[in-house]
Amino acid sequence: MSVLVGKKAPSFNANAVINGKEIVNNYNLDQFIGKKYVLFFFYTKDFSGICPSELHDFQDKIEDFKSRGVEVVGCSTDTEESHMTWLKINKEDGGIKGISYPLIADTTKTISTNYGTLCGNYELDENDQLIATGPMIAYRGLFLIDKNGVVQHQIINHFTLVRNIDEALRMVDALQYFEKNGEFCPVNKN
Repeated sequence: MSVLVGKKAPSFNANAVINGKEIVNNYNLDQFIGKKYVLFFFYTKDFSGICPSELHDFQDKIEDFKSRGVEVVGCSTDTEESHMTWLKINKEDGGIKGISYPLIADTTKTISTNYGTLCGNYELDENDQLIATGPMIAYRGLFLIDKNGVVQHQIINHFTLVRNIDEALRMVDALQYFEKNGEFCPVNKN
């Protein structure tokens, strides 16, 4: 896994579902450079047991992120059609209906690879056939990207370890405090 902190966030263009209902081509994070911070997170896969609660937790705090000038963007190795289908299922039935932030379809797995979140590798077998050596899904990665497109914070968890959304907000506050005041944000203070 590569450490991306202090480096430009890897660029990409991919299909995504935006506003919970529209598929777009060539979605990228570069559109936010100079305009917004980005909280870019990876989740394991659509229709999994614990991912819906985490995605809903991000949605529940979406206004808190927006008020800080932060764009929340999710990504998995599933297709945009899979995202769209999952978005049509109610929360009570294990779906993510109501999620409004973009969900990127990393079907080529290059985004997950470039961000160091992909579990598994591609290798050639003795017949020169491409094989996968793992589930080829993303670990739970989270990246806070500043307005210059530079990664300021990253964390990658195993599949079963969900993130604390309030901690993600605290990291945004700490970064913005430093940018505004030129000094470190005191511990446990926003």
